[in-house]
Amino acid sequence: MKKTARKPLKFIYSQAEKLAAITFLITIALFGISSWLALIPLLLFLLLCSIAPFCPQWSFFLPIISKSITGSKGVALTFDDGPSPITTPILLHLLKSYNYKATFFVIGRKAEKHPDLIADIIADGHTIGNHSWQHDNLLMLRSRKRLKKDIKKTQATLETYGVLPLVFRPPVGITNPLLKAVLREEQLLAVTFSCRAFDYGNRKIANLAERITSKLKPGNIILLHDIEPETEDAVQEWKKEINILFATLVKEGYEVLPLEQLIGSGV
Repeated sequence: MKKTARKPLKFIYSQAEKLAAITFLITIALFGISSWLALIPLLLFLLLCSIAPFCPQWSFFLPIISKSITGSKGVALTFDDGPSPITTPILLHLLKSYNYKATFFVIGRKAEKHPDLIADIIADGHTIGNHSWQHDNLLMLRSRKRLKKDIKKTQATLETYGVLPLVFRPPVGITNPLLKAVLREEQLLAVTFSCRAFDYGNRKIANLAERITSKLKPGNIILLHDIEPETEDAVQEWKKEINILFATLVKEGYEVLPLEQLIGSGV
């Protein structure tokens, strides 16, 4: 992917920021009636702030893309947590067999160890997104400085391979109020997902294909994982399930589109 100039992201007040202003005004109004009554909107706002980070499709703290925003009825394939010398070649082979294009949300430290796999992904016409440096599940509890360093380090590593990601997927889909400013500085869009199998990083493989297709809807962004299952038998079962999934997408008439086409924005 060739490095190109990016347009600055348009500043948009988040739902949290707008709601905070409204909550403040309501609190001030209620305070004149009762100080205890004034606590209610504040507590409700804090409750929403504690729930929102764990809702990958909710644009509460920042704009989040989790499905088609172009009106397209196609679906997009995305793979998290790679690259892996075991699973990435399998995925590339299967994707080529079905002529599907996918987006790989890679972990920075893994990309640093496997530049050959990054090159293979790009050579096959797929795109790459930023999925943090080491997939710290508690990343959103870290300081703004730590969050920025993590994302920026992954960007810098991928840029050495000629790759300039325009999208970021937070680990486990968790967000926080600090992420909006960090992504804006790095000119990144937050992209999550709208259909997943809860495979726990390829540790729960049984009926993986069915768990995806049973709830798949047009416009969905599918989340799968590019990470090695625990045993060789599990690797083979995973490979079989991915093949079944791809075949089912063909059988049921789903058009698999590149992520950038589904969301109408560069990846």
